[in-house]
Amino acid sequence: MSTAFEDLLTILDLERIEKNIFRGKSPDVGWQRVFGGLVISQALVAVSRTVEHRSPHSLHCYFLLPGDPAVPIVYEVERVRDGASFSTRRCVAVQHGHTIFVLSASFQVAEAGLEHNSAMPDVTPPEQLPGMEAMLSSMGSRIPDGVKRYFERDRPIELRPVDLSRFTKLSPDRPRSATQQIWMRAAGRLPDDPAIHRAVLAYLSDMTLLDTALVSHGRSVFDGTLQVASLDHVLWFHRPFRADQWMLYDQESPNASGARGLCRGALYSQDGQLIASVMQEGLIRQKAL
Repeated sequence: MSTAFEDLLTILDLERIEKNIFRGKSPDVGWQRVFGGLVISQALVAVSRTVEHRSPHSLHCYFLLPGDPAVPIVYEVERVRDGASFSTRRCVAVQHGHTIFVLSASFQVAEAGLEHNSAMPDVTPPEQLPGMEAMLSSMGSRIPDGVKRYFERDRPIELRPVDLSRFTKLSPDRPRSATQQIWMRAAGRLPDDPAIHRAVLAYLSDMTLLDTALVSHGRSVFDGTLQVASLDHVLWFHRPFRADQWMLYDQESPNASGARGLCRGALYSQDGQLIASVMQEGLIRQKAL
C-alpha cells in the first residue's frame, strides 16, 4: 500500500472543531497550491457529516483562491434545508481569513425509479494496459519531463491511460480530438463505508479532466507557458460503486474560448454502469513572456 494512499485516508478524516465546523490538512508533497480534488473531497466529507440517512447526488463547486498547502483548511457548513426527501448544504473553505472555495451539495433519501444510462465506450480493459512503472520503462525519453515526474510520483490513485501516445511529446501538427480516456482506482483497499468511496471519487474527478481541453492543441497542463487552473466543478453521483475498483473516466472538451476550457466526464464501472458525471470549466491563459 502506497504512503500517498494512506495519507489520503488520513486527510479525509476531518477534525471536527464545532458542530458545523471542520478542519482538514493537505499532504506535504511540495506542491505550491492545494490540489483542487482534495478540497472538493474534504468539503464533501464535511457536509456529509451533517446529514443522516441520505446520500449526496449533486455537488456544485467554485474555486476562488489557490489553497495554501502549508496551513490547514477550515470548512464551515451551513445547514440550508432538510426536507422530506432532500437536504441541502453549503460549505465554505477558509484559509488566512479568506474564502478559497465554495460548495453547494444536495442529498436525497434512497428511492427507486426509472433506469437507463449511456453506453460505456468500447476500450481496452485496464488489465491489458501497462501500469505506470511499465509505461515509463517502455516509453522512456518519449515522455516529456513534466509528465514523467507526474507519473513517477507516489500517488493515492492508480492511473492507466487508454491511449499512451497522449502523454508522449506532443505536436500541434498532429490534430487530435479533444478527448481522452483513463482507467482509475484507489491505490489500495478502501473501508466499506460508501461515504469514503464518494470522497475518493470526488478527489479523482479533478484529475486529468481540464487537460482534455489541451489535447487537440498539442499542449498539456505541464506546459510552462500556460496558466491552468480549475474555476468551477460539478459532480453528480448516479449509482453505488467502489472507488477501489477500476473505473473508466471518459473525458471530452466541447469548447475552449475566452481563456477558458469546458470539459465533461463520465465515470463508468467495469461492467458498464454509469457511476457519476462531471463538468468543469478552467482557466487556460497564455503567460506573458
